[in-house]
Amino acid sequence: MTTSQDFPQPGAQDADKVELSEWERFGVDTTTPHSARVYDYWLGGKTNFPPDRAMGQAIEEAVPSIKQMAKANRAFQGRAVRHLAQEHGIRQFLDLGTGIPTSPNTHEIAESVSDGTRVVYVDNDPIVLAHARALMVSSPASRTTYIHADLRKPEELFADPALTSTLDLTQPVGLLMIAVLMLIADEDDPWGRVAALRDALPSGSCLALTTPTQDFDPVAVGKVAESARAGGMTLVPRSHDDVLRFFDGWDLVEPGLSPVLAWRPDGEPPADPKAAYYWGGVAVKR
Repeated sequence: MTTSQDFPQPGAQDADKVELSEWERFGVDTTTPHSARVYDYWLGGKTNFPPDRAMGQAIEEAVPSIKQMAKANRAFQGRAVRHLAQEHGIRQFLDLGTGIPTSPNTHEIAESVSDGTRVVYVDNDPIVLAHARALMVSSPASRTTYIHADLRKPEELFADPALTSTLDLTQPVGLLMIAVLMLIADEDDPWGRVAALRDALPSGSCLALTTPTQDFDPVAVGKVAESARAGGMTLVPRSHDDVLRFFDGWDLVEPGLSPVLAWRPDGEPPADPKAAYYWGGVAVKR
């Protein structure tokens, strides 16, 4: 069985300074761009390769402020996790499509509110598995684990012993889906997949998600989606109403489904709430 210890550990150096054959030996395709690594590039990370940077730069040509948008999306995650921990008492989180670790991670944010947090990170990218040990560093009172799985298979995910031994599914869970649903095409029924995930959680659970939208600048976002398709990536921007469907039957907390910059901002409200092309929201299960 392959474990995270078997992978190259790139924390101290750029990923492409590690022998590419080492990554490829463990199923990491370094020849085509990957969404998690493109996002890592925008956030200033080191775990990305030339094709990822080329894709990131191509998208940046269409949307010059994309790096700031990625940071705004990440900042929403921090505010949402703090809100769930402080206002709803959530002490366990299921972080789907966690991507390459970028501090502060979910468990670090939650632990800043209260010890005793439990977090399960989920992704299906081998390079994220390479960072699993970093994800699992938490305070002695808390617990984190990583599952290599596909969110499009919720039944398999909730049957995984690593999940059931970490999370108590009789107690509320904070389900995080930050900039991940864009990777599921409409024909793969992302709404049905999310509904199955929500149905598996008890009352009092919360859902926090973001996803890019064409609503604020259709032309620019259309170019982004086209660039992604040309690079072999799925990237589906969605309208306000399509995003709202992901919360169906749950109660949205104020201010409802909003541009991520406008969702409970720290400090003064943004001058232009639509400067980051993402919808974001948090909802609670009755």
